Amino acid sequence: MSVNNPFARLPEVPSFTVTSTTVADGAPWPPAQHASGLPGGGDVSPQLSWSGAPEGTRGYAVTVYDPDAPTGSGFWHWAVAGIPATVTELPEGAGDDTGSGLPEGAFQLPNDLRTARYIGAAPPAGHGPHRYFVVVHALDVESVGVPADATPAVLGFTMSGHVLARAVLTATAETPA
Repeated sequence: MSVNNPFARLPEVPSFTVTSTTVADGAPWPPAQHASGLPGGGDVSPQLSWSGAPEGTRGYAVTVYDPDAPTGSGFWHWAVAGIPATVTELPEGAGDDTGSGLPEGAFQLPNDLRTARYIGAAPPAGHGPHRYFVVVHALDVESVGVPADATPAVLGFTMSGHVLARAVLTATAETPA
């Protein structure tokens, strides 16, 4: 695996709580959260709920990142920007092609497959276990001003000075050889 915690290199910020009815922290993704080309896979984004964000939170962003992908840069599976501070939950499947479960004002950025939606786990066969960092970022602004066609890495760079706190849930996946 490439990096113990990819967020350890960023400025330290307080944490808050994120939970999911889809997957428990440290547990394997259920099949629906795998890529559609895998058995049972459906590219269905997980349900997420969060609480305890710090005072002054004016918006949120959500990202799903696999640092263990054999790319040298990891793999971004999902990025959502513009989530209002009044929202503390995303339903399972919110990251479909239309973002139908996202709150007003929120939008999906293109993932590393260049599609603006959630793309499920699909580690290469025999590559070993991969970790998927599901992160809710509490921001001190309503919008970080990234365009809808920006990459998740640009979102991360742009919001870096605006992150008040992070809530992290880690899921896993492995494709047998």
